[in-house]
Amino acid sequence: MTILLRLMLAALLAVPLAFGQGAQAQEYRIQAGDRLMIEVLEDATLNRTVPVLPGGTINFPYAGSLQVAGQSPSSVGDRISQALSGVLASPPTVFVTAMPLDLPEPPAAAVEEEVVVNIYIMGEAGAPGPKAVLPGTTFLQALSQAGGLTPFAATKRIQLRRAGTPGQVITVNYAAIMRGAGMNLDPVLVEGDVIIIPERGLFE
Repeated sequence: MTILLRLMLAALLAVPLAFGQGAQAQEYRIQAGDRLMIEVLEDATLNRTVPVLPGGTINFPYAGSLQVAGQSPSSVGDRISQALSGVLASPPTVFVTAMPLDLPEPPAAAVEEEVVVNIYIMGEAGAPGPKAVLPGTTFLQALSQAGGLTPFAATKRIQLRRAGTPGQVITVNYAAIMRGAGMNLDPVLVEGDVIIIPERGLFE
């Protein structure tokens, strides 16, 4: 009788384990051409539907470019939540719903197409690299998203280079802006802008 009870108990424990493995194996994997409906419970202004680009990536505000092809919607939601945790007051709850390429287009009113501005931050920033920011984002706001300046940044001679006008270099005096003397010099960023933050010299 004791052996029989043990066999029955083992069989009962194996059922939920097998079910969980089957559910995980059946979870949809995102592909290029899909559309992802992303909802941020704590900030509805971030809700949007984004396309999965041919390279398998998406762009999302504050998270930048994310490789999502081959991943599940829940894992992508976790990655976006981690990226937003330093921006929002509390770790956000992010829901991601995949709409495969072969599904019909949802009604136009239900689709909010992604609109972002891709910029690049180089040099003495806390988190340099490519950034996807919302239209209207200014120089100071972009620096905030990049973790601010390091202690070694030359705050009076930061450069803003515009891809649309090759050769144009705007010198931004961060120190003057922070003193309130140059808020009109806080430019709005446009697609392809490159912010270069040089290292300060010995006597700066």
